[in-house]
Amino acid sequence: MKYAEDLPYWKTGKSAERAITEAKNAIENNKGKITSEGFFVRDGQGLYFLEFTMDGDSFRFVEPVMKSRSGNDRSAKIQAAASLKHSIKARVNEAQRHGARRAFMSALLLPNGETLDQQSNDMLVKMFSPYTGVSPLIDGEDVVDGEIET
Repeated sequence: MKYAEDLPYWKTGKSAERAITEAKNAIENNKGKITSEGFFVRDGQGLYFLEFTMDGDSFRFVEPVMKSRSGNDRSAKIQAAASLKHSIKARVNEAQRHGARRAFMSALLLPNGETLDQQSNDMLVKMFSPYTGVSPLIDGEDVVDGEIET
């Protein structure tokens, strides 16, 4: 198990709110619009999220709060917010060069309300089969446990 203390941005900031604001500003300064934001706990796992639109697509970017080995939950929250900020800023930079869809592909919101990175391998094969030439409905040597073998 990885602990917060083992990951980047441990004790590098003083305010989770400030980091989240910087992430939101980066999105808005690149013609994005924040549609939802928050912090919540699910199954004992805290996380920050930002939902936004950019270049005609909708995205949900999530950053988990890692467990602190020393029990320093406040610093772990600040670390998660800082990680979200830096990830968003890097992707906004990429979006300026290559477009939001490419930059935030894993966070792309699908019609089912989930992001692309929440999809199973089987679902991804079905989604992308028109582009790969592999039919997910036909068993064959090319598809093994939902993954395309080349």
